[in-house]
Formats: sequence, structure tokens, C-alpha cells
Amino acid sequence: MLCCPAKQTPLEIHHVSLMVHDLDDALDFYTGVLGLRLRTDRPASAGRGAWLDVGGHQIHLIEGTPPPALGQHFALRTADLDAERERLLRRGVPVSEAVTIGTARQAFLRDPSGNQIELHETASSRAEP
Repeated sequence: MLCCPAKQTPLEIHHVSLMVHDLDDALDFYTGVLGLRLRTDRPASAGRGAWLDVGGHQIHLIEGTPPPALGQHFALRTADLDAERERLLRRGVPVSEAVTIGTARQAFLRDPSGNQIELHETASSRAEP
């Protein structure tokens, strides 16, 4: 089913999402100890969370215990979320419906081991040729 290289592939890692027990402690560690920069330009999500810059990529900290259906994931940026969803669905990979969050769109799938992967399309990636 997944034997062949994709004709259209995600462009790059967009962000990694981490569940943390205490957001304030996590922010102290990631900004104070590791020196990452807190972002203020990202839309808020449900619950307490924060976005950090790390080498041109992002870490999304989410306070709480991950429910079985959500939790840790990484995001792959794609220029065309609808085309990527259709390509994966044609190959038999279940992919969630696309949803809009702020100016971005996202959909989710799981790898064969159950790890969650987000497909992430930004307004700027849609505008790129």
C-alpha cells in the first residue's frame, strides 16, 4: 500500500506539538534554559498553550494530559492540503477532514504505529507557486 514514492510531498517540518503538565514550568525551561523565543503571532488553541521558535521551526506546547485520540504529533507543511489528502486517501490512508485554524488549514493521519501526523497548509504556502 505505501510502497512507492509520493509525487507530491510535504515541504518541510512545520511544528512539533508536545503535551506538558505545567505550561509555566515548561516555558521557563524552553525559554529560560534552552533560549527558545516565545511567539506571540500564533493563534490560540483550545486550552493553555504556547508557541516557540526553534531554528526556523516551531514547538507548540499544550498544557494537559493527552487524550488517547490526540496528544503528541508533528506537522508537515504542504502547499496543497486538499491534493495531499486526496493522494493519501487514494492510497488507502485514513485522513481526517481538513479544518481551518486562524489562517491555516490542517488534517490528521496516523502512521502504521499509531503516531499522529498533522498535514499543515498555511496561507503563505498556498500563495507560493
